[in-house]
This record gives sequence, C-alpha cells and structure tokens, in this order.
Amino acid sequence: MKRAPNNGSEQGFSLIEMMIAAVIFILLCSAAFALLSLAQQRYQTESQVLNSFQEARFGLDEIVRDVNGSAYPAKNLFSFNPNSPAQSFFAITPIAWDPNYVSGSPCQIGTAGGGTCTTPSDFDLIVERDVDYWRTNGVEWTRYQLQNSVLSRSQTPKVVGAEPDATTASNFVPYVQNVMNQASAAQIAQFQTVYPRMFPGGNPVPVFSYFCYSSFGPPQPCPSAGSYNSPLNVTDVEITLIVMAPTKDAQTGQVRLIELHGRGHSLNPIQ
Repeated sequence: MKRAPNNGSEQGFSLIEMMIAAVIFILLCSAAFALLSLAQQRYQTESQVLNSFQEARFGLDEIVRDVNGSAYPAKNLFSFNPNSPAQSFFAITPIAWDPNYVSGSPCQIGTAGGGTCTTPSDFDLIVERDVDYWRTNGVEWTRYQLQNSVLSRSQTPKVVGAEPDATTASNFVPYVQNVMNQASAAQIAQFQTVYPRMFPGGNPVPVFSYFCYSSFGPPQPCPSAGSYNSPLNVTDVEITLIVMAPTKDAQTGQVRLIELHGRGHSLNPIQ
C-alpha cells in the first residue's frame, strides 16, 4: 500500500492565532457579563422604585379614604340626644385639632407656620370618624404625622374629655418610608439638580393642604378662608407625597424621587 502524499496544505492554528482567538473570546465574555451586571443593577433599581411607588400609593389611597369618611356619624344622625358620656359615638368635626379641642374652641389653620393650630398642620393630620360603625365601638382618631422621613399612622378610640394630640401620640407605627416633603435645604438643593420642578422656591412641600367651607362659593384654601379658617369647616384635604427610592439610579448615580397627589373630600360635612 502506498501512503497518500502530503501536499503540505493541511496546517493547524498557530500559537499566536490561538492566543488572539482566546483574547477575543475573553473580551466578548467580559462585555456580555458587564451588560448582564448593568441589567441586573437596573432591574434592582427599578424594582425598588416600583416598590416605593406602590407603598406610597397605598398610603395615599388610605389617607383619601379616611378623609372621605370623616365626620361620621354626625350627631344629627342619632334618633336620641346623646348625653356627654356618649359623645365618643358621634363625630363633632371632620378634622380634630390641637390645642383646645376639649374646650370646643377651634384653632385657626395656617400654612408654613401661620395660624394657631399645632394640629392640623402641613405635616400632621387627625381624622375623626367611625371606622366600623356596625360594631358600635365608637369614633376613632386616625392620625398621620411626618416624622423626619417616615410618615407614621396612629389609630386610637376617641376619648371624651381628652385632647386628641396627646391621646394619639403614643400609638404611631411607620406607614410610608422615605417621605422627603420635609427635606433639609441641602437635600432640596440636591434634589432640584435632578428634579428642578419639585420643591418650588426651594421650600419643603406640605403633605396636607386644607380646604374649608365658605359661604362665598366653593371650598377655599383654609389659610385664606377668613372666619371659616377652622378645622370644623374642613371639607377637603389635598395630599402630596414625595418619596425617594432606597438606592440611587444604577446608571446615573442620581437619587430617584416620585411625587404623588390625591384629594379627599368629606362626604359627611358637619355644616
């Protein structure tokens, strides 16, 4: 038998060619893993933004529902004249106030430090209503207060002869995290580099804005409602929540903020 002649054209890869191919393969893999890591970081950031949005939306909807049901049941809904001990079974006001709730002398609602009310304020709200009327367990005070960056919630049975501010102060639980409405001046300046339309004038943004009954027409903003500037006359509460995501954007390194708006309207006006 004769061996097939070797024509010299069948050659393998040289060492240099193998090294070049290996380098190209490593570069492609590195690029793929870098893109995968970036996608994972982006997904994590967007998930946290979505979670923050959902938490804030849930809290906003709950506040709106509380305001919608405020001032219920009113005293005139009873077929008998409730005596003093039974006052916990009807609402005397949509929005409870401090000071002088017990004396029955409403304070004046103000904004940005105006008025005489400590509560309600830009960052503090107490709603008076019966959460579960059919259980005949009386009216409750539901309170929302922004403490640093946490919007806390308190729900306490109404106590006749007690001030609502003191009664609800010890029952707070965290409700919405990372609420930045009351951010510092330095934080606001940082936020406005990314969101220039937020925090108009570089000032904190009230969580709660109040609208009062007025004989001159539609409800007026309480700070300009004159003699109607009282918690007894509140018909609407506008809510603004500015919530920050727990982590910065994976690509830009900037903070992520969400601004939500809602408005509750008391369906059981005292007037």
